[in-house]
Amino acid sequence: MRRLRDGRGTLVVPGEPTGVSVPLEIAASYRARTKGLLGRDSVDGAILLSPASGVHTFRMRMPIDVAYLDRHLVVTAVRTMKPGRLGMPRLRSRHVLEAEAGAMAGWGLRAGVRVAVATDA
Repeated sequence: MRRLRDGRGTLVVPGEPTGVSVPLEIAASYRARTKGLLGRDSVDGAILLSPASGVHTFRMRMPIDVAYLDRHLVVTAVRTMKPGRLGMPRLRSRHVLEAEAGAMAGWGLRAGVRVAVATDA
């Protein structure tokens, strides 16, 4: 996978019959990853933190879904985290995907699914 840069893109979750395309914010710089979803009341789509192997929800205002992705963008685990929690780092995780709680189940995102990231040029 190519190195990602801060910006916007689309997360493509395969499925029947056509899959799901989700608006994506990419946080690849230290500053963008540190800020993440802090201080937000909602998120339009999802945010991808790269590189990352774990997250926390301290100072967050909402529960979130967290998907851990390996270097091939295969989901290794999906968890829902309430505000004020510390997620344990995942050894094989290279990227972390965050979205509002319940969104990932609606997209069909679960362990073993390989997603794609299309960046806006």
